[in-house]
Amino acid sequence: MTGSGSLEVVEAAGTLPWRLRDGTLEVALIHRPRYDDWSWPKGKLEEGEHWSVAAARETVEETGLHVRLGVALPTSRYDVSGRPKVVRYWAATVVGGDGVLEHEVDDVAWCAPDEARRRLSRDDDAEQLDALEAAFGVGALDTRPFGVVRHAKARPRKKWKKPDWRRPLDARGTGEAADLVAVLGAYRFDRIVSSTSVRCVDTVKPYAKRSGAKFVTTKHLSEEGHAASAKRAVATLEREIVRDRTVALCSHGPVLPDLLAALAARAEGQVRVALDEAVIGNLEKGEILVSHVVGGAEPRVVAVERHAPASD
Repeated sequence: MTGSGSLEVVEAAGTLPWRLRDGTLEVALIHRPRYDDWSWPKGKLEEGEHWSVAAARETVEETGLHVRLGVALPTSRYDVSGRPKVVRYWAATVVGGDGVLEHEVDDVAWCAPDEARRRLSRDDDAEQLDALEAAFGVGALDTRPFGVVRHAKARPRKKWKKPDWRRPLDARGTGEAADLVAVLGAYRFDRIVSSTSVRCVDTVKPYAKRSGAKFVTTKHLSEEGHAASAKRAVATLEREIVRDRTVALCSHGPVLPDLLAALAARAEGQVRVALDEAVIGNLEKGEILVSHVVGGAEPRVVAVERHAPASD
């Protein structure tokens, strides 16, 4: 929770799980007997938890369904018992789970959008459904995530006497890498491609070990490799983005502007603006930028979001 004047803001996150059934779009709502209401699966953030992690966690806790987060949907803001509440939402693809319900939820209903609107207890909850339907209508709902990660905080360069590629994370960076495990997991990345430098490997390998994602390294994403040939770093991204997989790359500050510019070239409108801003400002150490991609041979970036490391 964060302070807002004399009141604390209740922070929560959730999803709109969706599927196609005989070509028809359906979304999942939950029924809570305590309130006798129909709503989207959601819940409060735990202490220090990232919004995206909370969204995925709350969904499995309330529906029994494991999901992969997709495009972000509009944020809800309203008061509960005199306190402001903020709820961030994502579209979500079901990837597993047994569907066993918790005691707080007694029913999960898959409905076509019109039926979902009739069931929703809060009129304002239709805003997320409208956005999901709009994304579906323009072919921007069935996406796959493509991540770009800047390595976590490393030991200072000026205090390191050995070859720079061997420079490890410091204590803060190790914590940031641990936090990234859950964030990357919310998007279900199944392939991780890292610079060969130790500080990059140690940023993303904990996730690969935990999740079982395929883990590979390449010198083309390293600072040294980029200095020798910037084109090869971009070529690595272009080769990975056309895969029918969920991929995240981990690299360095000097390399990222070229990678982000390659993503920007595949985007339009406000998405292009956001990526151009990332090119100029770069990512923080330990930050992940998630692009949501559609298309095979000629992928397009239709949405983008950023997750900075948790503040101290």
